[in-house]
Amino acid sequence: MQAIAGFSWWAAVFLSPVVREATLGNLGPVAVAVFDIPLFVMASAIAAFGVKAAAVVSTAWTGIVAVALAGYATVTTEAGWGVLGMGAATVGSLIALCLVLLGRVPTAWIIRGPFAFRPAIPRPTAATHVVSTFGQIVLFWGFFLAVIPFTVAFLEQRWAVALPFPSFAPPVGVTVLVLASALGISAAVAMSTLGDGTPLPSAMPNHLVIAGPYRWIRNPMAAAGILQGAAVGVILQSWLVVAYAVVGSLVWNYVVRPLEESDLEERFGEEFRQYRDAVRCWVPRVWRTRSHKR
Repeated sequence: MQAIAGFSWWAAVFLSPVVREATLGNLGPVAVAVFDIPLFVMASAIAAFGVKAAAVVSTAWTGIVAVALAGYATVTTEAGWGVLGMGAATVGSLIALCLVLLGRVPTAWIIRGPFAFRPAIPRPTAATHVVSTFGQIVLFWGFFLAVIPFTVAFLEQRWAVALPFPSFAPPVGVTVLVLASALGISAAVAMSTLGDGTPLPSAMPNHLVIAGPYRWIRNPMAAAGILQGAAVGVILQSWLVVAYAVVGSLVWNYVVRPLEESDLEERFGEEFRQYRDAVRCWVPRVWRTRSHKR
């Protein structure tokens, strides 16, 4: 698929001045094609037959071109759409490389080291966990909802790939951001006060929390984070920030959530299985229990 997409793009570059200018700016297409066609298009095609060396070459070249093109676009404000295309190709190349070399995408690697799932050290009072949780909120929200979105929005403008938003978008975004933040804070408070732990993977709750927002959906903090990211994108009128939130939701749902729920099932057994069967992940549903925590 990558080889076909690369071949199609190069055909469009030579046939359409619009595509050439949007993806390469003032770079000479022939000079770029001399390297990119054999190292990207042809190498991707050869890698499709399981040739490991070709997969390594294609991935390395794609990453180099993506970084170089991003630098060029940031300086010149040209070839912004080319940066996005090569960025997507880099992600695809990395996934393909894992499949060729390992036969799978090693998603479990993300929960190693400081991100490994470990229960928090029990505390005599919940105050310590509450303080730690709010410290985490400040740190993570500041990075994922401010630093990254503002950087992405700046690059979006610099690369000239911005798209128009309706005038009512910012007020709607502010409303969603406030509501989502309230959901995230209430979930964090419930986890730290009732779970004897924090939302951080390395200091997870020691009790299964089924109170507060956890009565309605299994992952209210994740839902809040996704909505917050999308809301910030709408406020900044940045479709790339909205896309960043959507991609984050997909990664969380298909990569992080299965690992997290496997850990919860291992630690809490039948109690978690009953909770999982009774409460949906995304769509709220009423679930009654006699206890606030276990």
